[in-house]
Amino acid sequence: MNIKVVVYGVAIIIVATGCAGQVEDQSHPFIEETHQNEIIEVNGLATIANPENMAANINKETRLSEAYIPADLVTPNVPFSFEEDIDKRYLRQEASVALEQMFSDAKEEGLVFIAVSGYRSFERQAFLYENAVEENGPSQKLVAEPGYSEHQTGLAMDVSTASIEYELVEAFGSTPEGLWLEEHAHGYGYIIRYQAGKEGITGYDYEPWHLRYVGIELAERLVEDELSLDEYHNLSKGI
Repeated sequence: MNIKVVVYGVAIIIVATGCAGQVEDQSHPFIEETHQNEIIEVNGLATIANPENMAANINKETRLSEAYIPADLVTPNVPFSFEEDIDKRYLRQEASVALEQMFSDAKEEGLVFIAVSGYRSFERQAFLYENAVEENGPSQKLVAEPGYSEHQTGLAMDVSTASIEYELVEAFGSTPEGLWLEEHAHGYGYIIRYQAGKEGITGYDYEPWHLRYVGIELAERLVEDELSLDEYHNLSKGI
């Protein structure tokens, strides 16, 4: 067992982790109160009641209401892999500004990102999920069930680059753009949501193309302490 000391302001948390990196014990669990999920039961399903929370944790256990649509969706001024003015161009305002700055700074270093897929409605996610199950079976891990997708928050954007023909594939993580994101994304408030080695925690395969906006402070904290968003929320549960 490994011991890690995590410092959050004046609070010190001693976290014991196993080989897989899962939190086994905390003497002082800590998560910002404003980051916590507020969960209510809707039709027997654990549903997030505060979806505007920038740190909301949507996973295979907690969902968004089918009626939830972010109120501040805008189109970021970045290059896209398609021309149509459709929903997947959109992000929430704060995430959009951060994406624009990140793309611009990367371009100054000779790296060109392409935005592929942002916001998805509940209905659009249902369509994609049904197709994925038809093609790969119910155990597929690439497409979330409707309501359980981060894209519905308006805080997630899938990105790619020309060298892999704008595809969303694991090879993106080894491109200069993918490596740059791993090192710099948190400085703009984004995290690589589904990390390599965390599949057993997040429930999804490694997706180096899937960026999730959580704000700079939290993104830097997660990277520094090598925590997935799920592990961060689990600190408040004593998991």
